[in-house]
Amino acid sequence: MKSAELDKLARRHGISLTRPSPDNREVAISGETKRKILSALKIDVPGTADHEAVAPRGPKPAAKKIARSFLPDFLSNTRVWGISLQLYELRSARDWGIGDFEDLSDMADLAGSLGADFIGLTPLHAPFLADPDRCSPYEPSSRQHLNPLYIAVDRVPGFASSPELQRQLAGLRQTDLVDYIGVAQIKLKALRDLWPAWRRRSVIDEAYDPADFDAFVAQGGNSLRLHALFECLSFSMVERGAGAGWQLWPSDFQRFDSAAVAEFERGHADDVGFHMWLQWLAHRQLMQAADRARKAGLRIGLYLDLAVGEAVDGSATWSEPDVYLSQATIGSPPDPFATDGQDWHLAGYLPSAIAAGEMSPFRRMVSAAMRYAGAIRIDHAAALRRLFLVPLGSRPDGGAYVRYPEEALLQILAEVSAEHRCIVIGEDLGLIPEGLQDDLAGARILSYRILSYEQDEQGFKPADAYPVLALACISTHDHQSLAGWWRGADIQARCDHGIVPPDLTEKHLEDRERERRNLKSALKAAGLDLPAGLTARASRETLRELTVSAYRFIARTPSLLVAVRLADLTDEKKPTNIPGTSDSYPNWRPKLSVLLENMTSSSLLERVTAAMREERPQNRAGRERIEGGRILNRQG
Repeated sequence: MKSAELDKLARRHGISLTRPSPDNREVAISGETKRKILSALKIDVPGTADHEAVAPRGPKPAAKKIARSFLPDFLSNTRVWGISLQLYELRSARDWGIGDFEDLSDMADLAGSLGADFIGLTPLHAPFLADPDRCSPYEPSSRQHLNPLYIAVDRVPGFASSPELQRQLAGLRQTDLVDYIGVAQIKLKALRDLWPAWRRRSVIDEAYDPADFDAFVAQGGNSLRLHALFECLSFSMVERGAGAGWQLWPSDFQRFDSAAVAEFERGHADDVGFHMWLQWLAHRQLMQAADRARKAGLRIGLYLDLAVGEAVDGSATWSEPDVYLSQATIGSPPDPFATDGQDWHLAGYLPSAIAAGEMSPFRRMVSAAMRYAGAIRIDHAAALRRLFLVPLGSRPDGGAYVRYPEEALLQILAEVSAEHRCIVIGEDLGLIPEGLQDDLAGARILSYRILSYEQDEQGFKPADAYPVLALACISTHDHQSLAGWWRGADIQARCDHGIVPPDLTEKHLEDRERERRNLKSALKAAGLDLPAGLTARASRETLRELTVSAYRFIARTPSLLVAVRLADLTDEKKPTNIPGTSDSYPNWRPKLSVLLENMTSSSLLERVTAAMREERPQNRAGRERIEGGRILNRQG
């Protein structure tokens, strides 16, 4: 195939013929990359010629009508705030070594008493139960199912404790890092012990009606059955030494529709039922937490996060291989902070399949989250228009951008968000295609604004420069707390873990000194008091005062939503996650240093939440009527 023909074929299937470089230039992708990406898109490419080409500029697309997502009417006359956290990090006197759905319900009660309107959570997607140490919520086995490790086992009817169990639980509670293997072992054993009575329908409880389980299984259909079957196979394969992910299994088990898999299912029907039951328990308890949030007065309730992709060897790709890319993974092109680019090793939907059919993969995925939530956040919102795909066996700089059906995806979000009365937030950070933020605003999808990112040549942007359609926050799970940022702990961590070389670290430290001055200037310009002694080596108490002032600053933005990070309120020293690390830092494991029962004794929590109530008082005139745990009078 000639170069011009290859370019035409690539463009026809949404492949950009250039990619960015670290020095802000557009670099032509190679003919080999075009062929590999086309192959990953399941497009046949005849011929073997290889030439370089630069993409010509096409005509500007005509203006389009953008479908608008749901916004509750009370946000037309008030701005609200909530608390963001990782569910696993919560600690309580009754937990089993990990935060659970009962802790989430208790947290909702606390948040409501403080005047918050939502609780923001990192993804609750299903992990690899047979390999609990694969604990990143952003590399799940399936985005359409839940994480059973969050089940509050002691709240399942029929549960009875024992002195030996309490001894084991005490050990799991005392650790400062979540012991995922220990948690999985003890929870799954206890739930296995409860399963026979539930299977016989001998346990009757109003909140856990067996008839509701039957309806859940019927509604879940093949998706639920195949996920449960995958979990059974995954445990069986780990016992054989083959690994939890299907790519390491014998070839006759690598497809869900093989004769070997059918035979396995016939011999493990009870195990499949057990794993469907786990999904039902997680579903029931998450629904209960959502109801508790509404009854506690949280007008938005739970705000759930959606990962941008799934593990390449998990339940989702095994169950539905025809809707996923199999020869390329999601990543990011070279940029100044990752000069070689990034390969996130995540499976993405095929552009041709993501929005196809009445119950498309994307519709099912967002529906699975919105059924519990008053808001969802779409991680890497750029994926609504394009994804950077890295062919298997290639380096990230051998990848390319591929177009996705933006209009169809925005239409689905509009329809499903109206159905579930759910706000949509788009994480629009990093390399965002030109015009996408305007499209998201037109679709009433909230932008995602982080304080340290909101800077220009003049310094930190003033509070009134933030957009109205946005969620503003100081930091996220990928960042240090504000105190850590001020001390440069994030810069030091990147150096310590070999992510950034020492010479670049020195430059970043110099930049941080300038940023500290600029932040002080922005806070002063906003009329906020700053503590004395606010230097790079400021005391802990001084940095707490800074934290209160910074939260007042973002509370004064016009942005509809503000998220207060729980780790800031408990003054955590260990970051949740250090991007770019894997084995050198215990990502997704650190617990909070304060028990839920003791939260209200935190002076920092009291001061920050008092500031939020003062800056963003709940507008009682605009407050919706709540009856029976359901929010009424919402309009699309």
